[in-house]
Amino acid sequence: MSHIRGKDTKPEMIVRRWLWSRGYRYRKHVKRLPGTPDIVLKKYGIVIFIHGCFWHGHEEHKHIPKTNADFWTAKIRRNKERDEAQKDRLRDMGWNVLTVWECQLKPAARARTLAAIEYYINHSYLMKQGDAGRISAYVEPDDTPMPVAAEAPTEYGG
Repeated sequence: MSHIRGKDTKPEMIVRRWLWSRGYRYRKHVKRLPGTPDIVLKKYGIVIFIHGCFWHGHEEHKHIPKTNADFWTAKIRRNKERDEAQKDRLRDMGWNVLTVWECQLKPAARARTLAAIEYYINHSYLMKQGDAGRISAYVEPDDTPMPVAAEAPTEYGG
């Protein structure tokens, strides 16, 4: 048990490297915030917790060891209660809280999870800026579409 890491875990490193490669800048393990979030995106008002399925009691992968089951049941229940209390405190402070489970970063689901994280970050940022009404701002008042930076590349004749 002494070799179980609390920081810089493999799932955490996957998310951090992906965020950095996409241009998101963050702080890690900010001790001043309740729960010491794994990733803090201050500009976007988001904190991200990356939870291990066993330690934080993910319902989809619930596994209690057979030896000393009462201890583990109580421990995981306390962890879940503490997690929820800390998330509530962060929300009360004005932060948007995102929890990413370890199983969501397995190779089969990783791309979908990372895309969902980016969507949440962008959506949260727009809501924070008060631009919720301008999300569809890619259309001119006369319904003429404006060029979008993410358009598909065009073929150039040579």
